Amino acid sequence: MFLLGLTGSIGMGKSTTAQLFVQEGCALWDADAAVHRLYSTGGAAVAPVRDLFPDAIEENAVSRARLKEIILADPTALKKIEAIVHPLVGQDRAAFIAEAAEDIIVLDIPLIYETGGEGKVDAMACVIIDADTQKERVMARGTMTLEQFEVIRSKQLPADEKAARADYVITTDTIENARRQVQEVVRDIREKQRHA
Repeated sequence: MFLLGLTGSIGMGKSTTAQLFVQEGCALWDADAAVHRLYSTGGAAVAPVRDLFPDAIEENAVSRARLKEIILADPTALKKIEAIVHPLVGQDRAAFIAEAAEDIIVLDIPLIYETGGEGKVDAMACVIIDADTQKERVMARGTMTLEQFEVIRSKQLPADEKAARADYVITTDTIENARRQVQEVVRDIREKQRHA
């Protein structure tokens, strides 16, 4: 079993690239989806978040919108929330890895470098695109303002730095090009596994 970390800044095409790995027979664990599960009704994060921030709970689930308001109002809130969520995400990831039957497990973790997670995988893949295309893609979603985008981008490690630290770099200029590069990465990993 081979653990491949997948990262890339907002709007770089990471989610699309992750699905290309699935099409090549890889298992995919998505950190954002794990947090979503933990925050959903009956999720493991609901009760501990309720204990600390009762106002963050809406219809027996953690409201991300309310959490954002709490974090903006209280500078200590984010650390407290991370102390609850990060171990739960780690447990979710470990359970997924233990159950996966595929030879390559792709761990889609946006902030893997920022959280020191690259040491827990066998190799890193980073998706990349030029800054103008990145901005165009994010703005086309219509889900955030330019200011919100800039704030998110400022919290992420610069894209070229992520790419420089990665074992594999996947340019997402076209879906065909991204698919070809994903196929090359999978071929390379499987070849190395055969000779290991």
